[in-house]
Amino acid sequence: MIRLSLRRHPRFFRPGFIGPILLVIIWSLAHTAHWVTPRLLPGPLETFNAFLESIADGSLWGDFIQTVLRTVYSFLIAAIIGIPLGITIGSSKLIYRSVEFIIDFFRSTPATALFPLFLLIFGIGEESKIAIAAFSACLVIVFNVAYGVMNARQTRILAAKVMGASQWRILRDVLLYESLPQTFIGLRLGVSYALVVIIVAEMFIGSSTGMGHRIIDAEQVYNLAEMYSSIIVTGCIGYLINFIFLIVERHFIKWSGK
Repeated sequence: MIRLSLRRHPRFFRPGFIGPILLVIIWSLAHTAHWVTPRLLPGPLETFNAFLESIADGSLWGDFIQTVLRTVYSFLIAAIIGIPLGITIGSSKLIYRSVEFIIDFFRSTPATALFPLFLLIFGIGEESKIAIAAFSACLVIVFNVAYGVMNARQTRILAAKVMGASQWRILRDVLLYESLPQTFIGLRLGVSYALVVIIVAEMFIGSSTGMGHRIIDAEQVYNLAEMYSSIIVTGCIGYLINFIFLIVERHFIKWSGK
């Protein structure tokens, strides 16, 4: 009887719901049992009420939209620059070895350490936030695309050469498609990097809007319920963006690994 019930109603028993439910339970226990002082950790219900109030008064939507737009702008810039640059670098071992140190060096450098440089170049405004996020995301995309191109299956490249394909045709019809799985990994990492840098930039680079500004502003006035609700909304933004990329990847790259 139990097995039949599970088969008829599988949507109520999906493993994906276990994590969020456990998180809420542990959070509630930590709040009610005073594992953490309630002054520093409001309960789930209190946080959810703060979230509903911010939606009702409309204050959340503006910050939400600004953060999403900044992330999208910086990601698009990074992808437009990073994908063709990564293909070019990965298609030649000489070029890759020549710029490998530069890519690895800046990729390993925390983006926050470059804030002063971008502030000097672009000033305090939207340009500096988007530029530093795009720079951080671009390096990840370039590295992954170049890696994907360099690890393309040599048998397919040799087959294309035997059939008389030009270098441009090999680059366009073989290397580009062979690198797509790794490219999507780079894109997913890139958009995550962009979101992280945008949030930090909104906190500390003279911003009056955005989820980062909302979090730091709530912390400064000790409105912890709103701060936690804003943090959760920010996490949901990252999760949804990553989920969308996974759906697109599964739909368009069904041939990956074959």
